[in-house]
Amino acid sequence: MKIMSWNVNGIRAVHKKGLFAPFIKKYQPDIICLQETKAEQRQSLIDLPDYEEYWNSAEKKGYSGTAIFFQKSFGKPISVTLDLPENIAKKYNLKDDGYGNPNTEGRVIAAEFKNFYVVSVYTPNAKDDLSRIPLRYKQWDPAFLEYIKKLDKKKPVIFCGDLNVAHTENDLARPKENFGKKGFTTEEREGIQKIIDAGFLDTFRIFTKSNGYYTWWSHFANARARNIGWRIDYIFVSKKLKGKVKDAKILPEVLGSDHCPILVEI
Repeated sequence: MKIMSWNVNGIRAVHKKGLFAPFIKKYQPDIICLQETKAEQRQSLIDLPDYEEYWNSAEKKGYSGTAIFFQKSFGKPISVTLDLPENIAKKYNLKDDGYGNPNTEGRVIAAEFKNFYVVSVYTPNAKDDLSRIPLRYKQWDPAFLEYIKKLDKKKPVIFCGDLNVAHTENDLARPKENFGKKGFTTEEREGIQKIIDAGFLDTFRIFTKSNGYYTWWSHFANARARNIGWRIDYIFVSKKLKGKVKDAKILPEVLGSDHCPILVEI
């Protein structure tokens, strides 16, 4: 089973470039999780006859959003859940913080299958002035972790997406220059560490320990061609799936977004 994840930074934009359908045809993922779709399903204009599509679009038009596409041979999922459950959102006081309510921005979608859950997530970024660090550190990260732990009690979880943070110094090209800045603060990195401490596995790091592998590049200074990037997109799995993970890769050659796709084979 091949599962892929991609922050498309606007699915309509990637489609208009003629890059999305050929990407799907080439890699033929069994499941693909998307982030930052910036569209409702009726707006996408993408025709993938072999795939079922489930979308969670933001209330705010043209913003954020997640989706899960899976091959019809899977059959329909047992259930599809949008956003974090109301009890968890209430517990962590997720509400409009001046930028918006992160639980109405289409940031989480979960599909339940017979033997596992798949979750696509698009974590709010901290903002250049770090004004959303309190949301990340005290609310969103612990709320999302509680959610996936709750799912994991029922059956194994595969969750993937743009977590908007580089976990270690090996996950960005210039750690010293970016220490304490958005995407590489102690608080954000701690959020990833708590996911790992809870027993979830960063699948890419099962196979690749070194640096130089990134999933996002700035548009400035020819950063992508020079590979001055960040690894902020992840596929995590429950520890009970460790023996079933056969490969994990980053695909920087796939263009169309400022992020590239990632994949895991299970």
